Parts: sequence; C-alpha cells; structure tokens
Amino acid sequence: MKKQILSLAVVALLAFAVQSCEKKEPKPGEEELTLGNKVDTLTTDIEQAKDTAVVKVENAATEAKDATNKTVEEVKDAAKKTAADVKEASKKAADKAEAAAKAAKDGTVKTAKDVNEALKK
Repeated sequence: MKKQILSLAVVALLAFAVQSCEKKEPKPGEEELTLGNKVDTLTTDIEQAKDTAVVKVENAATEAKDATNKTVEEVKDAAKKTAADVKEASKKAADKAEAAAKAAKDGTVKTAKDVNEALKK
C-alpha cells in the first residue's frame, strides 16, 4: 500500500511539475492588442471610411454633373425642335390665310362681275 501511495505522489508531483514548466506562448499571427494598437486600428478604420466617403461623394458629384449636362443638351434640342415646329406651323397658317384671302378676293371679283352682268341685263 505504501508503494501505491508513493507511486501516486510521484505521479502527482510529475504532473504538477509539467504544468508549472509548460509555457504558454501566443499562437502565431495572434497579437495582443494594447491600447495604442487599438487606437491605431480605430484611426486607420476611420481614415479608410473617410476616404471611401470622399470617393463616393466625388462619384455622386460627377454623376450629377453628367446628368445636368445631358439635361441641358436635351432642353436645347427640344427648344430647337419646338422653334422649328412653331416656324413651320406659322408658315402653314400664313399660307392658309393667304389662300383664304385670295379665295375671298376671287369670290368678291366674281360676285362683282356677276352683279355687273345682272345689272346690264
């Protein structure tokens, strides 16, 4: 029985000694984050977010400028087309008015001739 107790005591001592000697080393690639490292990481993240926001704003401004220029061109084209349409419609109206005036004149002349002939009879 003494041998068993001694064996158990030796095993316990060896186990304790192995645990005490075992040094825990950080795993490769794992860094302990100190307060300074955390601040640096946050600063870097903020700068990246700021840069991303600046790029997005610049892209949006460029798109807005392009859309504005396109709209200006479309308005110019529409104005030119409208002016041409108005000019054409005015010309047609003038031609119709001239034709109506000529028809009225011809009708008046014919009526006057008819009246003269009727009076002569």
